[in-house]
Amino acid sequence: MIARLRRGTVAFIRRRREIQEQMQMVPWRAKSALVRRLASRRVVVHAVIDAGAWILALSLATLLRFDFHLSLINVAGVAVLLPVAIEAQLVSGYAFGLYKGRWRFGSFDEIRALVQAVTLTTALVFALDFALVRDRSIPLSAVIAAGPVALVLMAGARYAWRLRLDRRMRPTGIDGTRLLVFGAGEGGAQVITAMMRDPESPYYPVGLLDDDPEKRNLSIVGVPVLGTRRQMAEMAERYQAEALLVAIPSADAPLLSDLAELAEEAKLAVKVLPPVKDLLGAGVGLADIRDIDVKDLLGRHQVETDVASIAGYLTAKRVLVTGAGGSIGSELCRQISRFGPTELIMLDRNESGLHAVQLSIDGRAMLDSDSLVLGDIRDVEFLGRLFTQRRPQVVFHAAALKHLPLLERAPGEAIKTNVWGTLSVLEAAADAGVERFVNISTDKAADPASVLGYSKRIAERLTASFAQQGQRAFLSVRFGNVLASSGSVLTTFQEQLKAGGPLTVTHRDVTRYFMTVEEACELVIQAGAIGRPGEALVLDMGAPVRIAEVAERMVSHAKRPVRVVFTGLRKGEKMHEVLLSAHEVDERPIHPSISQVPVPPLDPLEVRALDPWAANEAVVEAMTHLCLSDTVSSPRST
Repeated sequence: MIARLRRGTVAFIRRRREIQEQMQMVPWRAKSALVRRLASRRVVVHAVIDAGAWILALSLATLLRFDFHLSLINVAGVAVLLPVAIEAQLVSGYAFGLYKGRWRFGSFDEIRALVQAVTLTTALVFALDFALVRDRSIPLSAVIAAGPVALVLMAGARYAWRLRLDRRMRPTGIDGTRLLVFGAGEGGAQVITAMMRDPESPYYPVGLLDDDPEKRNLSIVGVPVLGTRRQMAEMAERYQAEALLVAIPSADAPLLSDLAELAEEAKLAVKVLPPVKDLLGAGVGLADIRDIDVKDLLGRHQVETDVASIAGYLTAKRVLVTGAGGSIGSELCRQISRFGPTELIMLDRNESGLHAVQLSIDGRAMLDSDSLVLGDIRDVEFLGRLFTQRRPQVVFHAAALKHLPLLERAPGEAIKTNVWGTLSVLEAAADAGVERFVNISTDKAADPASVLGYSKRIAERLTASFAQQGQRAFLSVRFGNVLASSGSVLTTFQEQLKAGGPLTVTHRDVTRYFMTVEEACELVIQAGAIGRPGEALVLDMGAPVRIAEVAERMVSHAKRPVRVVFTGLRKGEKMHEVLLSAHEVDERPIHPSISQVPVPPLDPLEVRALDPWAANEAVVEAMTHLCLSDTVSSPRST
């Protein structure tokens, strides 16, 4: 066995020299192939290192036991035990996977197997030495001491080799962007490790920042924690940093906003990692790093989702989504599809929207699936046939007209779609025995002051009426502006920036609530699980945001100077939106991000009496009257 190891060692050393000479003449990518070939001989390297460690450990432990008096040592006995120790180490090491190339060199898994192999080898050598009672090879205490010494030598050799490999893989930092990394947690550790083990990394971390005092002296792969966020400017200047990476996938909007402001003062570009849910369970890598955008600063809310309750009312059910081709409807469809409904029926009158949502869910868009339904919620007969034939059990009603200025000019259209269209869907759902109906509403329905707000408040009350009549789980969900949705202020600003500006803002002090479409829909689905009949569930949108600040932040990142122009509030617009009406109480009995408020029902006959073809002023007055008849206060608020 030892002879074979010697021959293998000589051959390995000779081949290693040849490879080193070749590596001097080839580029790095080609070197990786040679490195892999060298790694294939790692078994021999490991065996030689471990055999040598036992030889040295037993010899050293025996010498120490006799205070280096060679005349007292049973050299023949040591010579007997050395081959036994080597053989036992190689056999036990193979059994525990040390010599199978199973783990990365110097990894925790390999060290664990190493401890197991050394422990077993020590026990075997001890047993053999103990059996030789009269002619003991070496003292038992020396055998016991040799085990830890051998383990230290083996682990030390592996660590040194691992350290050498890691240093060869480190980027030089000459061409990469010099980064300060905020966050010394798991995300920071993963991304810094990825940077420092990639010679072609476009980023070079020069230091970490973290507000946790317990991490003050921490170092990750040689990158130290330099201080807290308040020392960002100082450390950026000292280490010539060019950018800040926020390495906290769970970072919310307030934290990102604060860090972005500090980075702007320190003249650092800001980069972020995607939210945890977008990492799909994989580790953080360099490809995940991207520039920060306005959506990060406004819309990152942490959503706690009770998946079990969602699965309970969506899995194995027939689910219908109206307005499936819109921003909210399409995201609802994508999220609902993950819970395994028996059938997902996607209804819209926009064929391009249906094409896009099918492509996003199925990866193909042949428009030949029964799940796609082209139709209009204004068509009562069509809705009746659809619900009778497909028998949906859960309905998400997202179809609506939503652009406030247009509806101010055409209030009759708001009645036809947002009011009568909703009523038609409710009637079809009730007739078909739908178990759960979720009406998508808006913050403009709280203390409404616009045609859009009036129409959506009437839709909430109609939903409550059908809930009361049939004691079914018919409810509404209310939230504010959805970032990057079709026609949203963020999308408008982006288009204006492309055109060279200016960015138009109605008023310097106007504020709005914002949430990403993904998080809004996640909470909508959650609300559908916990909502009680007739309620309006109001999503927590965080703090309202000044639109002027959004515009100014986008302008600050523009490639050329762009102006911000204030145009004045339009008819029906509020300076500040509210999520709850004056008489509604903010109570969250089930979910910390969802308020639940009762809604007074409205007789559908009163709604049918509306005249959408009357003069605009008369239409608005009639809608206002229906909303003003909303005088029923919550029993919980009295």
